[in-house]
Amino acid sequence: MKRLRALLCGAATAALATAGLAAFAAQQASGASADATALSNRWYAAAPYLMPHDNNPPDAGAIMDATGLKAFQLAFILAPNGVGCSPTWDGTSPVSSDTAVASVISAIRAKGGDVSVSIGGYGGTKLGQTCSDAASTAAAYQQVITKYQLKAIDFDLEEPEYENAAAIAHEIGAAKILQQNNPGLYVSVTTAGTADGTGWFGKQMLNEAKSQGFTPNNFSIMPFDGGFNGAAAQTSALTNFNSILQSTFGWDAATAYAHEGFSGMNGRSDTGEYFRQADFQTVLDYATSHHMDRFTFWSLNRDRQCSPPDNNGQTSGTCSSVAQSDWDFAKYSVKFAGVTPPTTTPPTTPPPSGSCTVAAWSSSAVYTAGNTVSYGGHTWKAKWWTQNETPGTTGEWGVWQDLGAC
Repeated sequence: MKRLRALLCGAATAALATAGLAAFAAQQASGASADATALSNRWYAAAPYLMPHDNNPPDAGAIMDATGLKAFQLAFILAPNGVGCSPTWDGTSPVSSDTAVASVISAIRAKGGDVSVSIGGYGGTKLGQTCSDAASTAAAYQQVITKYQLKAIDFDLEEPEYENAAAIAHEIGAAKILQQNNPGLYVSVTTAGTADGTGWFGKQMLNEAKSQGFTPNNFSIMPFDGGFNGAAAQTSALTNFNSILQSTFGWDAATAYAHEGFSGMNGRSDTGEYFRQADFQTVLDYATSHHMDRFTFWSLNRDRQCSPPDNNGQTSGTCSSVAQSDWDFAKYSVKFAGVTPPTTTPPTTPPPSGSCTVAAWSSSAVYTAGNTVSYGGHTWKAKWWTQNETPGTTGEWGVWQDLGAC
């Protein structure tokens, strides 16, 4: 969730930041469906991270069918790479003109699910760094909430932004404004973990929240990439972080756990640590027995087996580098939400066999790399994510590869 993701105030006004609940009713062109029913907070707390643009995005609908998962944490909202105070996906795709992520969200909601959106992450330029104050930072994020009709948002505050005191003050101040102006909004704050719970910058972030009188649904730590290996080191860090929350906010242990979250990394981490399915189960047991508020992980893009399974001892953004079945780790999020995952996986579409036995192309369906369809008497394979792009209309450079006549 850190080094791996590194691969990966303009027109905003304070008036937008004070738009409040009325913003949820606004209808914007190319926005996601606004009639989605909010899930319980437990689902937003269980939502694993998914990059919709990078790292070979998996089909969210297929994950839902296979695991029972209903919520996804879409990542990441950043400032424009050219600098400014307007929200973009990954620094390159303006939220204002987005249709691709909106289509992903609509497809998830059509199946009874929903999304939270994560801002920040490791690397890149954050809006807290480029916007002039908390109000303009909040205004930028309000655009995201309004466009996608969000019921949940995650502030992922880590390197390099969390080393900038002014930027963190903007982010925490923005989170407080959004919380006040969007009643019922689920807000998580995620930061780096250490063996002691969190480091100096993480503690300064907590102090900033205390000074501003801001309490989110949870503060989550990421106990990986810091000398961790396995569940015992992670649960020890969570215990220590609980003590930090108690001392910072004056909470008792139970109150601190009720505002504490875990954000792990499935499989091989950036620094070569390993977190396998048994480790996730141990941490899940700890989180549920201590009544913690959140259990999530980085990422669904990685929740599938590499080839070879150990990926030759390397860390990947698109697979876990440990032996697993697809979406093994997502099932722990489903359990945290209080649901029993299905025991069987729906059958996949068989490969073409000389006749049009694969499903016909649909203009409303979402396809990801490797999906096959039939159209015009031919079989076609998607090269990347697509929706409503007719096979054969864009030639050999288009999204669809012609596999020949059925």
